[in-house]
Amino acid sequence: AMADEGSSVEDYPTEIEEYLTGFQSSVDSVQNVIQTFMSVSKSEHLKLDPLEQAKLDLMSAYTLNSLFWMYLITQGVNPKDHGIKQELERIRTYMNRVKEITDKKKAARLDKGAASRFVRNALFEAEDSKRRDGKERSRKARDNSGHPYKAKQRKLN
Repeated sequence: AMADEGSSVEDYPTEIEEYLTGFQSSVDSVQNVIQTFMSVSKSEHLKLDPLEQAKLDLMSAYTLNSLFWMYLITQGVNPKDHGIKQELERIRTYMNRVKEITDKKKAARLDKGAASRFVRNALFEAEDSKRRDGKERSRKARDNSGHPYKAKQRKLN
């Protein structure tokens, strides 16, 4: 890996070796993600619904601008004094708007679920009370008709 490129362990303190290894691993991960993203065709992108397209586009823009932020740091430029800072803030604003829209959609789905549970429970309770009323009526009818004790009691009165 890095030691192969002409530097030896003596060229830098051993305590930073694991940081450099971690950094190399992170760079490899970023490279894999970018390659995956670049391999998505425009037709596949257009198959997504508009909200998903927006999420993907914003994520891509944010990622690329973040990489540029890091590049500026490696060049000794303070990114806070560069236009990249405003660009990242602008993208973040749109990401928050997309999140609000997504949350509203989720809330609407949750409300729909709550409403259907409410209706189902109300129907169940109504059905349950009908069943109880029916049992109560049939028990009273049974008690008043064929029960010998009740019949005798009526004759006595």
